[in-house]
Amino acid sequence: MKLFVKLSLIICTLLCCVPSHAQTEGGNEVFVPITKYLTLGDAESLSAWFADNLEISVLSLPTNSSKSQAKRILKSFFDSHTPRSFSVDHIAGRPNQKCAMGTLSAGGESMNVTIFLSRKERGYKIQQLKIERVQ
Repeated sequence: MKLFVKLSLIICTLLCCVPSHAQTEGGNEVFVPITKYLTLGDAESLSAWFADNLEISVLSLPTNSSKSQAKRILKSFFDSHTPRSFSVDHIAGRPNQKCAMGTLSAGGESMNVTIFLSRKERGYKIQQLKIERVQ
């Protein structure tokens, strides 16, 4: 788990250090609906942004899941941790990749959220979603 956290932070740091077309011209509007669905705890709508297979880590070890498995994992999380708010604290990117780090208030706890997106033939899709308690 610690390796996963460190690797995620390193990747986000590298992405933010490399200027890109997406950074210089905005292009981060892709996170607007994702932020909305996380705030609402809407796993169904959020899953529309999932890649066919993605890595998801929700308060546990990361797991590679299908889109439908990831939706069930997230729904179960939202059922037991009702979201109150979500804010994006940092966005980074380069062509065809984006990363956002934010804070989710859910179930009376504060949690760090990391989202990695990759551009596919029909727009951006979530390749990795990580939700972890603030230590």
